[in-house]
Amino acid sequence: MKKLDLAPGAPVLLYLHSPREKVFGALVALETAGVIVRGLDLLSLEDWMRQEARGETSGLGLVSVFYPMWRLERMERDESVGELEGLADRFHRLTGRRFVEEAGLGRRRKRA
Repeated sequence: MKKLDLAPGAPVLLYLHSPREKVFGALVALETAGVIVRGLDLLSLEDWMRQEARGETSGLGLVSVFYPMWRLERMERDESVGELEGLADRFHRLTGRRFVEEAGLGRRRKRA
């Protein structure tokens, strides 16, 4: 069994309530009061990935958001499992860039 690594920079999927939302992003901080991620709503993720793969600079983008703990139903680390590709791995395959770097939480490479 793999250890659940929720260190800053880990790609995570948040399940929130009131209102119901799903958010994909890079974990910035996990505190007793809540969680901070740099990401976007799951409904916008595919459009954002296509935009990034085309090299477009305007349109959708990642934002840093604090969610209070009372809204958090579940948080899971995003990862590939067997043939099922994780979202961060899908981003890397489409763009050639690592999601954590795109989120500004790692050493960022210059775009070609």
